[in-house]
Amino acid sequence: MDTMLLEYLPILLFLGIAVAFAAIAVGASWLVARQKPDVAKDSAYECGFDAFDDARSKFEVRFYLVAILFIIFDLEVAFLFPWAVSLGKIGLFGFWSMIGFLGVLTVGFIYEWKKGALEWE
Repeated sequence: MDTMLLEYLPILLFLGIAVAFAAIAVGASWLVARQKPDVAKDSAYECGFDAFDDARSKFEVRFYLVAILFIIFDLEVAFLFPWAVSLGKIGLFGFWSMIGFLGVLTVGFIYEWKKGALEWE
């Protein structure tokens, strides 16, 4: 049991160092940077509308298309790495399953491209 727990020690160390590094970076930026928000900082950033406005207001469908595009590439990366690692074990069926999955993602990407989501004005 103890040897099994010792195998998780490098992962725990890595997570501890990552959390400490993130906390130090955020704390240092809070100490060094000026903390006086102005009109430009409080304005709408990439979403295109005010955050504290009516929730039922209309906005462009391109924001949904960008979200779909993000999901396409996020899913692709999330599934390609484990697939590549286990490709020798899953064989030809696993290979063609991933080719089908990538085909579906490619169709989604072509849809985004045709709708003009990659051309922002």
